[in-house]
Amino acid sequence: MRQAALELFLAQGYDATTVDQIAAAAGVTQMTFFRHFPTKESALMSDPYDPVIGDYVAAQPEGLSALERTRRGLLAAWTQVADSAEAPTRAAIELIATHDRLRGGFWANMRATETVIVEALVTTGTPRAEALVAAGACLGALTAVLLDWAVDDEEGAGLGERIVSALNLLASS
Repeated sequence: MRQAALELFLAQGYDATTVDQIAAAAGVTQMTFFRHFPTKESALMSDPYDPVIGDYVAAQPEGLSALERTRRGLLAAWTQVADSAEAPTRAAIELIATHDRLRGGFWANMRATETVIVEALVTTGTPRAEALVAAGACLGALTAVLLDWAVDDEEGAGLGERIVSALNLLASS
């Protein structure tokens, strides 16, 4: 359904696409669509990686700083994303970057990811303020490269390379 939604959004625009059209293109009923996605926007925005990110952050050695645990956890989680996801991700981020309401949803998704990271750090002993700063710094770096990558391909670097470079900029010296 997510792929059908993306294809329709790109072909006819986000606002012009209806849930009925998405459901029909995916070969499901509107009711089935809403079992998987609470809104049309969520078909584009849903992020299945947050639990994986939280697990990887929590699994990092507790002796490391919160920033380093977050950075390493995000790098480890990134290795679980298939290279084949790059083209649809780029198309989705391009669409999001050019639509005000979708940008708001993007920030809400990042906030949800931040909450998962903070929880992973806090439950393993990190003070909340430190966890918030670490999550914010790493997600700020990811947001910057995601949005830049989607609209500017001058460097020719793939998303994975940009993510690793951005997170490595935050590495302790």
